[in-house]
Amino acid sequence: MREPLDTLCKVVMRHVAKGTASPLPNVRLSVKYTTSDFAAVIYEPMLCLVLQGAKQAMFGNHTVRYSPSTYFVASVELPAAGRIVMASQEQPCIAVGLSLDIGSVATLLSNEHLDNEPEVAGFAVSPVTPDLMDAWHRLLNLLDEPSAAPILAPLIEREILFRLLQGPNGAMLRQFAFSDSRLSRIRRAIARIRKQFDEPIRIDDLANIAGMSAASFHRHFKAVTATTPLQYQKALRLQAARRLLLIERDVSQAGFSVGYESASQFTREYTRLFGLSPARDARRIRAGTVEHELAQV
Repeated sequence: MREPLDTLCKVVMRHVAKGTASPLPNVRLSVKYTTSDFAAVIYEPMLCLVLQGAKQAMFGNHTVRYSPSTYFVASVELPAAGRIVMASQEQPCIAVGLSLDIGSVATLLSNEHLDNEPEVAGFAVSPVTPDLMDAWHRLLNLLDEPSAAPILAPLIEREILFRLLQGPNGAMLRQFAFSDSRLSRIRRAIARIRKQFDEPIRIDDLANIAGMSAASFHRHFKAVTATTPLQYQKALRLQAARRLLLIERDVSQAGFSVGYESASQFTREYTRLFGLSPARDARRIRAGTVEHELAQV
């Protein structure tokens, strides 16, 4: 499979070098020339294919690695720590991502029913199949055919989703698309946390949103996200605070703005997540010596 990957790497590198807007609005391109330390990010629902190099991500206590022989898929918004583990100036880490849309997946399941719903995580890494690689090849070649992309890209993206549904992560994507699945109900609770991350949360309220008992909700939330609701909220708060520190010089005020009542607790938890105190980390970000992203491919 290395030869098709090399061809796609050349396509991506050629397009990135041009610096032009992508004719594929649902596709993200990433080229990184150095390895990196773990950085806190939010993974949106997406499929990621590494064409060259390798990446690693930590979700709670779960660590996954994805490289050219595998693909990564996330079906919910996930706080994580991600890093590039294989990249160089001669052989950069090249990755492509496809945003997952509930409506697009649902159209492929119009005649299906969700029976015997298994418990699934909201993320997975699986081997790349020849059929999936072939579809990606045709999709990325559209980078060099911008006039054809608006017509052909939606068809190929639909094929990629179909291939995913037929693969080992089909159960996850079915739950992603069905509104009453456990995963979708957990996503509704996640949406509430994301909307009101700076306010106190009550597990009973989130459980009601998900239509579950508190104990069942807590168990399924952790199965999907590899973290607890409170840990999820903490990750959102700290990443929001990190964004604020780019413009807010007062560390304590940044912590209070995202819901912390104690400046010392904010500093302690921020340092634990990002490896530096808020003030030192903000100086590093402003100096451009560390990437600051909310999502990555």
